Amino acid sequence: MSLSSVFNIAGSGMSAQTTRLNTVASNIANAETVSSSIDQTYRARHPVFATMFQGAQGAGSDSLFQNQDAAGQGVQVLGVVEDQSNLEARYEPNHPAADAKGYVYYPNVNVVEEMADMISASRSFQTNAEMMNTAKTMMQKVLTLGQ
Repeated sequence: MSLSSVFNIAGSGMSAQTTRLNTVASNIANAETVSSSIDQTYRARHPVFATMFQGAQGAGSDSLFQNQDAAGQGVQVLGVVEDQSNLEARYEPNHPAADAKGYVYYPNVNVVEEMADMISASRSFQTNAEMMNTAKTMMQKVLTLGQ
């Protein structure tokens, strides 16, 4: 793995965390939206990440850890899935969006969990940005070695 691949790996991490931040923002924005039916109610969304691997360099490697020789190439977003946990049904017969039985359905968004997820995604993004800065500094130091 070369030093320049650090930029691709950190960049894929930053892109994944951006997707995570966008889904958190969407969840928080829709946390108090209501509906008169379960089918039309907003459901919390969560991104699904997967590691992208680079295969071992040589097929006949004599490494003791031959099966673990795959180096990570970054992270990819496989998709965004809807949370299938139960929605909150509240009895509010005077609400304009109430159904025939007087129930209003609220999304399954937990704002506290979303805020914690937002902080975690933000920190992960910052860590990837710091990795890029560190790699840049290292490359600049390598260029000055010959002077």
